Amino acid sequence: MTSTPVQPTIDDLGTPLAQVTFCVVDLETTGGGVDDRVTEIGAVKVRGGEVLGEFQTLVNPHTHIPPLIAVLTGITDRMVAQAPPLASALPGFLQFARGCVMVAHNAGFDMGFLKRACAQFGYDWPHPAVVDTVALARQGLLRDEVRNHKLATLAEHFHADTTPNHRALTDARATVTVLHGLLERVGNLGVHTVEDLLEFTRRVSPGRRAKRTWAAGVPKAPGVYWFVADSRDSAGRPRRHVLYVGKSRNLAARVRSYFTAAETRPRIDEMVRIATGVEHLVCATELQAEVLELRLIAAHSPRYNRRSKFPERQVWLKVTREAFPRLSIVRQCLDDGASYFGPFSRRSAAENVQAALYDAFPIRQCTTRLSARRASASCVLGELGRCVAPCELAVTTEQYGVLVEQVRATMTTDIRPVLTAAQGRLATLIQRQRFEHAAVVTARLSGFASSAVRHHRVASLARCPQIVAAQRGPEGWAIHVIRYGRLAGAACARPGETPQAVARAAVAAAEQVARPVGPQPAATTEETERVAAWLERPGVRLIEIEGEWSWPLHIGLAEGELARHALSTSAVPAPQPV
Repeated sequence: MTSTPVQPTIDDLGTPLAQVTFCVVDLETTGGGVDDRVTEIGAVKVRGGEVLGEFQTLVNPHTHIPPLIAVLTGITDRMVAQAPPLASALPGFLQFARGCVMVAHNAGFDMGFLKRACAQFGYDWPHPAVVDTVALARQGLLRDEVRNHKLATLAEHFHADTTPNHRALTDARATVTVLHGLLERVGNLGVHTVEDLLEFTRRVSPGRRAKRTWAAGVPKAPGVYWFVADSRDSAGRPRRHVLYVGKSRNLAARVRSYFTAAETRPRIDEMVRIATGVEHLVCATELQAEVLELRLIAAHSPRYNRRSKFPERQVWLKVTREAFPRLSIVRQCLDDGASYFGPFSRRSAAENVQAALYDAFPIRQCTTRLSARRASASCVLGELGRCVAPCELAVTTEQYGVLVEQVRATMTTDIRPVLTAAQGRLATLIQRQRFEHAAVVTARLSGFASSAVRHHRVASLARCPQIVAAQRGPEGWAIHVIRYGRLAGAACARPGETPQAVARAAVAAAEQVARPVGPQPAATTEETERVAAWLERPGVRLIEIEGEWSWPLHIGLAEGELARHALSTSAVPAPQPV
């Protein structure tokens, strides 16, 4: 953890405006709408208030200049007859403007012409930083100072020696005066670097820009960061609240982005406004940063994080242990000998899987505690044939147990019986054009298939006492120690280091993790899924594994295959009534 820095470095401050070379450009065109073509290019290169050079050329548009445009600009067909075409004039201008920050009045117009011309004639567009004096004037001048933001109005306001007259070089010279006047004006608002200037034109508030010094000293390394706000409790004691937690492979770039126009989310703008500092922690690997982010969010529940805040709000689908077991949605996975399937982040998802199993297997849906020797009141499902009616003792516990084992096998081994059981119902619904009901059934099947994949993806790691794996990257070998689905240790073997030795040290220093209960991992489900996603990447190598990391063969299908499988004949028999 690092303390909030106060003094920024030169790199964090950016390039001072006095050291920036600006190329102020203006184009004149034929004004013909979609057929508009350039007739003149004018530009002035300046730095630190000093003019370094000028560029001017007429351009032959190879089309007639309308009389109105000729009167407005003074450029006639005769004047441009011997001028070079744009394809010949453009390279000279690009050379003149190389390495400069481009400036134009209504820059979108001029830059649009230049970019299209580069694409048309095969020249590389240099992608320069662009300052629009119109946008700068709208941000830097008050409404009662100028009646509008036209170039002539601004040139008069800043007492330009050159009066704009719709000729490229003249207008560029006038724009230079306007630029210098605006720079002097916004300098009083804390705009001192070209980075500040670009953000100012994008309407980043001065208060938000001023906090960019918080990014000073943050390294270009993977890790986590968190914004904090200081306050006092009722007794006057200082308190620190975590407002937002994030992670990045490049902490410096990510933290700095919060104080620029790159961050556009209104809630994050509000968060930065009320924050009093930002802290960070460097991690050995990107995966460690991802996991630590999840753990910090779970620990602090920051108000500005929308995801991963309440990992405890998950549910499981349980096959109960009683004379006639049933499916029950529960909040905890206990060591009670029952079978658990999940977890689900929403109860509605668990209910959909439960409904899919009810559609396939006629097990009981009631919550009554049934006796194996005494009959109970029956329900309508038994009369409809959708339940084998154990309440009436229509089946023995052994016969009912066979049905329950089919349910368990579907959840743990092979989902195809559920898909096969839906064939007839889906075919009937489609034949009767009850497409909405068919869509509900298909959604249940899809949800069951994806839930089965998620269950086994997590449970397979939860069964493994230890996995040590590595992946080679630009910084070296990222090494992770995973115990029962939890990231217990992380290290990076830099170039020149022996990965095996670094791995052994990581194992020795890794967190001790107790065996979890049932199929749940020793971490949150989201953390284990992040670990699984990393393990499944191409190029990841297993150094050591204790336990069996595997999935059943028929536990999932591609989403596009679900409907086809459910509507086709299959060699897998549908579950038979007991």
